[in-house]
Formats: sequence, C-alpha cells, structure tokens
Amino acid sequence: MSQISRGLENVYIKTTSLTYIDGENGILRYGGYDIDDLVDHTTFEEVVYLMLYGDLPNKIQLQRIRVLLNEGYEIPQQVIDMIYGLPRDSDAVGMMETAFSALSSIYGSPWNKVTNRETAIKVIARASTVVTNVLRAKEGKKPRIPEPSDSFARSFLEASFNRTPSTEEVKAMDASLILYADHEVPASTTAALVTSSTLSDMYSCVVAALAALKGPLHGGAAEEAFKQFLEIGSPENTDQWFQKKIVEGKARLMGFGHRVYKTYDPRAKLFKRFAKQLSERNQEAKKYFEIAQKVEELGIQMFSQKHIFPNTDFYSGVVFYALGFPVYMFTSLFALSRTLGWTAHVIEYVEEQHRLIRPRALYVGPIRREVIPIELRG
Repeated sequence: MSQISRGLENVYIKTTSLTYIDGENGILRYGGYDIDDLVDHTTFEEVVYLMLYGDLPNKIQLQRIRVLLNEGYEIPQQVIDMIYGLPRDSDAVGMMETAFSALSSIYGSPWNKVTNRETAIKVIARASTVVTNVLRAKEGKKPRIPEPSDSFARSFLEASFNRTPSTEEVKAMDASLILYADHEVPASTTAALVTSSTLSDMYSCVVAALAALKGPLHGGAAEEAFKQFLEIGSPENTDQWFQKKIVEGKARLMGFGHRVYKTYDPRAKLFKRFAKQLSERNQEAKKYFEIAQKVEELGIQMFSQKHIFPNTDFYSGVVFYALGFPVYMFTSLFALSRTLGWTAHVIEYVEEQHRLIRPRALYVGPIRREVIPIELRG
C-alpha cells in the first residue's frame, strides 16, 4: 500500500514554467512575477500573453493579443441555441460543458505548434461569450456577444449586464481573472492534462476540466463559502452561527484551508482588498463583507494553530456579488478565468513533455477463483 498516494498528493506529473507556489510562505508567482505585482500593474490580457508566450508583452504584442481576443468573441448560433435550449435552472457549469462540447465538434482540430497559442486565445474569448450567455439565459435575457474593447474584463461585464461598468468594477473583474487564472495542477487542470495526453483537441480538454471544476470541493467552494454569509444574514448573528455550526456542529468552514498553502492564501488577501473597495458603494455587499471579516477572525482563532487560513474562495464571492453576479455563477466565473491556465498547461505538456498519462491501480482482490456454473451457485 506504500506505493499508493491517495489523491495524488505530492505526486509530480509534469514540470512547468507557468506557476510557482510556496505554500509555507504564501507565495504565488506566474512566470516568476509575484501575483501582487501582476494584479497591481498589469491587465488580464498581459497575463494571457505571459502564460502563453513566457513573458510580459510590449505594446505591440499586447495590442495583438487584444485584437485576437476581440476577434474571437463570436460563436455559432447553434451553440447559443443550445445554451438557451437548456432549462433555466440547469447548473451553470454544466451549461458551459454543453457549450464547449459543441464548440469541440465545430472547432476541434489537431495540435499544431504554429497555431496552438492563437487557438488558446480564441478558446478564452469564446469562454467569455459562453459565460455571458449562460448568465443571460438563466436570467431570462436575450443573447448577447461581448463587443470589442480595450479591456476583456469590461467587454465581459458590459455584455453580461447591459450597462457600463465603473472603473472600480472593471479593475476588480480584471483582478479576479488574474487571481483565478492558474494554480499549478489542481483537479481540473489534471483532468485537462489527462485529456491532452491522448492528443484530444483543446476544447475537449476544457470540457474535461469543467467536469472536474464542477465539484464543490474544487470550483464550487466560492459558492459554498458565500452561502455561509447568506445563512448568517447579518454581522451580529456571526458569533452565534459560528459557535453552533462550526464549534458545536463541527461543520466544515468553507473558504478555509488549502491542500498546498499552510498560511494565508496570497490570493485571498487581494480578493479581500477588492471586496472592501466594492462594498463601500454597495450596502448589501458591505453587509456580507462585514460578516466575512467576523467569520475570518473567528476562523483564524480556531484553526490557525493547524495552519488553516482563508483561501482564495473566502472573499471572491463577495467581489462577484458586489459586481452583480448571482451566487450560481461564481464557479463559472472561476472557469472563465482558469481557461487560461488550462490551455497554457496543456500546450506546455503536449509541446514539451508529451506522454500518454496511464497510471496503474494496485490490485487487492482475490488472486484467482473458479467459475461455478450458474445452476450450482447458492
């Protein structure tokens, strides 16, 4: 049994130059750049270039990325019709899976080193259109394609809500896209890598990743964390709720703890900052931010000795809620951002390290048994 690593914990399946994590010291870097610096001094489009081409772009390279994203928003009407043909109460990530399966049928093509990165950029742009229309379909609104602009985040927000977002909202959305863009090889990225190892197309890799992300122990954590704040209802209820639910009920505190980080998740610190900024202009969001702060304080008091602290999902829901997204869309917003990480990792794997991923299982059943004729079986 010593040959088995449950959950593949600390098993390395590839090398990467994309993302560096120091879980003991709370460090996250993309391509060597600290996540704080990227959020404060770059845009999502610049991070797209970084993850796909290996360094931050110059002005000409950045403009090229923006052109490709702006050209990639259009998706076939058949795919829009499929999204709108699903029941409005369908799971949002499941609706994304349906759309990307259709896109795979239409656009799925063999891997090609010359075109892989431009394909990834189109996948990211089409993901924006898919998520926009999943939201609009569930809200009973007409379809809309994001319009070209100088900001991926702005185009997405405008198409989602039919309004001009504020500068603060665009920055918060842009930061969210960067913060969720990649995190090495969690379950969804691993699923995408397994699929890419068979040389299936990039869209199919995204479908595999979405299927893994859909689970509440992965992408669904932001929704579950925010539901706690909804359940608490008001800041003055926090102590009582925490005592009854977490201390006495021994329920899991969602948004706390991480397989890799043994200290405060660096992404959580940044999400907390944007949650505070946005909640200053949104009274309902401010209520939930205050609840989150109180829960965080109680959680750290209870769990810090076990090296359990807030993770990225703890405050991200407050940011998404303040931007206007319903709770059921939080995981889809995660997916929109992580499409960059998924495509970057599968390109890196297929181009540099390709080998069919085919693990083994250690057999623990009977060694050999004789087949007894059915009429003689008891």
